[in-house]
Amino acid sequence: MSATSTGDRETIGTNGWQRFWNRGGWWRAVLMAAIYIALYNLVGLALRPVLGGLVQGDDIFATPLGAFISIGVQPLVGSIILVSIAASIGWLPRPLFGRQPVGRKWWFWLGPILILVPIVFHFIGIEYGRYGAAVVVAVLIAGLFVGFSEEFLTRGMGVTMLRRHGYREWAVMTLSSLIFALLHLSNLFTGQSFAIVGPTVVYTFAFGICMYATLRTGGSLIWPILLHALTDPTTILASGGIDDGTNASVNTANLVATAGTFAYVVWAIVLLIVTRGDAHGRAEADEPARVRAEA
Repeated sequence: MSATSTGDRETIGTNGWQRFWNRGGWWRAVLMAAIYIALYNLVGLALRPVLGGLVQGDDIFATPLGAFISIGVQPLVGSIILVSIAASIGWLPRPLFGRQPVGRKWWFWLGPILILVPIVFHFIGIEYGRYGAAVVVAVLIAGLFVGFSEEFLTRGMGVTMLRRHGYREWAVMTLSSLIFALLHLSNLFTGQSFAIVGPTVVYTFAFGICMYATLRTGGSLIWPILLHALTDPTTILASGGIDDGTNASVNTANLVATAGTFAYVVWAIVLLIVTRGDAHGRAEADEPARVRAEA
């Protein structure tokens, strides 16, 4: 058997479940995201009667346990679900945690650099006395599961399916970021108004572009996971709520963080304009031969 046919067989998989997902394509990536967000919200509904009493009313920061339950429990369960699905397809540790094609263009590096600005200044701008050390630690731990689950799904599984279908880099970057942004429409079903959800979708699309750039510059899924895991908890602590800036502390550090956020939103638009070509330099072992999609 030739090397090419061996690669094709490994890419297709050994059963129907693996063959289905390994063929990739945008609609399979959307389907995976839809499955995840449905299970994510079902977990929330199922756990609310059990864990809801541990959160003191609307004050999610009243206790460390309440903070973790409010922010981290659903992403924790979601992470377990995603890892289980990826393992069943045969994507662990590779290709999801294999070597990524490293971006050769200097402007890709602006993604992680600009993302770090709000993280650093949010850390400085948090009113730590307002929460207490234990609550801050609980929120940071919860952020790890937020970052892992959302990046594992979109920059991991989503990007893998898009690449294996043969999409070029601009399409992979744009579609994976769009899927990530549209996940946040589910917040409409949790009681948030469109006045909050609409800007969140726009922001998360730009953030997704930056996370894709981080994936390319860092050469590993670990880096967008870590940056994402620091972005959400520092933003939550600095703003005083989830997707809510009404309780934000007004200080110089948080103003700089806000300016940094606007900067990477603008940069994401620029990257959409200048990105061309394919993702070169991928490791053959981590990105097997492409498989022709089903008609």
